[in-house]
Amino acid sequence: MAHEVLIATESELRAAIKLDAAVVGVVERAFAALATGEVVMPPILSMEIPAANGEVDVKTAYLPGFDGFAIKVSPGFFDNPKLGLPSLNGLMMLFSAKTGLVEALFLDNGYLTDVRTAAAGAVAARHMAPGAVTTAGVIGTGVQARLQIIAAHLERPFSRVLVWGRDSEKAKACAADIAAEIPVQAEAVSDPARLVAESQLVVTTTPAREPVLKAEWLHSGLHVTAMGSDQAGKNEIEPQALVAADLYVADRASQCEALGELRAAIASGLWRGGAPVELGDVVSGKCVGRPSPDAITICDLTGTGAQDTAIATHALAALRAAQAGMRVET
Repeated sequence: MAHEVLIATESELRAAIKLDAAVVGVVERAFAALATGEVVMPPILSMEIPAANGEVDVKTAYLPGFDGFAIKVSPGFFDNPKLGLPSLNGLMMLFSAKTGLVEALFLDNGYLTDVRTAAAGAVAARHMAPGAVTTAGVIGTGVQARLQIIAAHLERPFSRVLVWGRDSEKAKACAADIAAEIPVQAEAVSDPARLVAESQLVVTTTPAREPVLKAEWLHSGLHVTAMGSDQAGKNEIEPQALVAADLYVADRASQCEALGELRAAIASGLWRGGAPVELGDVVSGKCVGRPSPDAITICDLTGTGAQDTAIATHALAALRAAQAGMRVET
């Protein structure tokens, strides 16, 4: 009996899948599933290749209620720009959760990861940000700096965006790109402390190994989503900030303890709070994401295999609806 596999390229996926309310909804479902305790999500497989200044991460998860499960392979080879090649690429494979047969191969070069990562930021904003946000700030100037702000704007339609980065020209370019995508006034600033002070919602999107957001900058009514720390050496948020916040939430406690902001807080000896609240618990209603209007909240996103399964399942449905991609019989 012949079996059909759908193969789609990055350009086909970009045409069919956008960062929109539907994507945010499917990623929110993934977090809700995590809270049930029935998800099977192994630890991230991470392999360094020092000889090539490279690393490879593999993520996967089985989610009850989803027709398939994804396995994502994400290589990052950071000398590639010298060769005229991108640093990041990768692919996703989607398997049937009933038969284990391959359903689809997405040659997305990290596009689906970019979208699902931004959607997770939108989920955090939906459940944890203040109800009224007039100014949002982003620390970082890369792809996620742009996408996280666009995603947050879906949930909190702020009118002003502040951007800070170590490279002021990149910050200006990032602000211009954001203003071209969503109806906001976007401005690059030279002082990250000012950015935090004037914002009700801040996203950090850097690969920093030393904190770029200080505990002393926290103020009442602030929500921070930190998504840059996804390796053991990274740290964007000063450890004291996690202790000072009224609520700290992890996308997955075990991952944040090993890879996220929580790792640095534990290593510093400051964190004595035990296992943190998880975003799935907030989404499912087990915990309140904003204890009070004046609360200071922090959400730590390390990226989960559950998000990959969610976005891959969504992608397959979107491609089938658009009759896009190449079908191969095996």
